[in-house]
Amino acid sequence: MSCTCPASSRPHPPHGLSSLQPARPLFRLGQIVATRGVLAHLEHHGIAADAYLGRHVRGDWGSVPAADARANCLAVEHGARILSGYDVAGKRVWIITEADRSVTTLLFPEEY
Repeated sequence: MSCTCPASSRPHPPHGLSSLQPARPLFRLGQIVATRGVLAHLEHHGIAADAYLGRHVRGDWGSVPAADARANCLAVEHGARILSGYDVAGKRVWIITEADRSVTTLLFPEEY
C-alpha cells in the first residue's frame, strides 16, 4: 500500500477533506481513546474529534515536521506507530495510532 503524504505546511479547509487525500482509510484506528484533558477541551469548545481522526487515517498528518511525515508514510506501509498533530481551538493535540493498530489515542503533547 502506498501513502500519499500531503505537505505538512499545506493549509487545510475547515470542513471536509483535501482532494489530495485518499478516499479510503490507510490503516485501522483500533479502539479510539482520549485523555481526560483532551475530552474536556473538545467538549468545552463543542468540537467533535471525527474530523481530526478522518484526517489522520487518510494520511493528513497535520502540522508535524517533515521527518515525522516521512516516518508516518513508512509506518503505514511497514506497521510502525503513526503520529499526527493538530491545532484544536488554540491547543496542540496529538493523535497516535500504535504500531499494532490496536488503539488510537488523542492527547496533549504534555500528557505523553
